[in-house]
Amino acid sequence: METVRISYKGGLRTECTHVKSGQTLVTDAPVDNNGRGEAFSPTDLLATAYGSCMLTIAGIYCDKHGVEMKGAEVGVEKIMLADPRRVGKLVMVLDFSVNEWTEDVQKRVKAAALACPVAKSVSADMELDITFKF
Repeated sequence: METVRISYKGGLRTECTHVKSGQTLVTDAPVDNNGRGEAFSPTDLLATAYGSCMLTIAGIYCDKHGVEMKGAEVGVEKIMLADPRRVGKLVMVLDFSVNEWTEDVQKRVKAAALACPVAKSVSADMELDITFKF
């Protein structure tokens, strides 16, 4: 069964529908690649998926181990490379600082986040600069 259905809308835009929920989002090519940059680009979604996955897996770990996780955020900077055009580097800052965790919990949450499925799915050639704030 399909997970996502994507329709090309013209003008370098797509509409992506999550089949189970019906939720949609629009992508647009970035300005530096012939687009208008008026929505997430496909490579923005890759960067978003990585950061979101890390927070989600940290949350799952906390839920399973009775650890309260609140107010966590991640900022992601995507750096593109050329020839071939690709995401060359992600700079991420995961901020868990509103949580008052012990060093042991911090270590375990960090390990869980770093082992997220997206991390295991992207090219090892993509450089990562990941900072955790506790």
